[in-house]
Amino acid sequence: MTPLHIFPPGRAGARGQRGFSLLELSIALVVIGLVVGAVAIGRDLQRSAANQRLSTDFVQGWQLAYEAFVNGVGYPPGDNPTDPTGRINGNVSPAGTELCGTPMINTFLAAGIKLPNGRTEGQQDRYVYLDSNGNPQEVQVCFQSVDWAEPGAAVNTYVTRPRNVIVMRGVTFSLAGALDQQIDGHSDARFGRFRDISLANNVTPPAVPGTPHGQPWPIDDSMAFGSTTSTRLDESQVAVTTAYFKMMR
Repeated sequence: MTPLHIFPPGRAGARGQRGFSLLELSIALVVIGLVVGAVAIGRDLQRSAANQRLSTDFVQGWQLAYEAFVNGVGYPPGDNPTDPTGRINGNVSPAGTELCGTPMINTFLAAGIKLPNGRTEGQQDRYVYLDSNGNPQEVQVCFQSVDWAEPGAAVNTYVTRPRNVIVMRGVTFSLAGALDQQIDGHSDARFGRFRDISLANNVTPPAVPGTPHGQPWPIDDSMAFGSTTSTRLDESQVAVTTAYFKMMR
């Protein structure tokens, strides 16, 4: 019969039963923190790179397509070729009607303009990307002549003028900020060439002359899709807005 081995206190058997020391727990927590931080940083870098690719391949692609169209035919898409108004869909009633979807794509293709790849063939006006929670979102572009606030004759006054823009639907706060930084060099939903739809024609002067009167984007990534209330739910699609990107002519 195999004899039983009884270990005295403090020997191998006792050591096998002891817990983690404070030092070991501290090291484990530090390692976990580093791993979590690395994952978060990697996710932010990936999203930043995706936003940059969307801007370069898609938004700038449509901007170049518009400029090529105007340079090629001498008037904006949808304008009257014999009596141009200088406005998108200027040959359509009522004035200011959007040029979207298949009619927009066909207008550019008929003029021999190369379009961005977009989502797929026949949907070059759409682009799928991930929001800050990792959920899919889709941005869609149209073209339109809209009312646009510009500085008036006097300081701190603004007037409305028609301007041709790319309409971008399905824009999250993170994407809006990234595009605004690239287009205008700062994030401001009211001024510059890139604006929120609700503020593009804001002609209200500042309450106190000389004070800053730019405005932040009216959504942020803590809001759930279809809401303007902060929920901070990691599983939700985040809120989106519509932005205008003004063309040079």
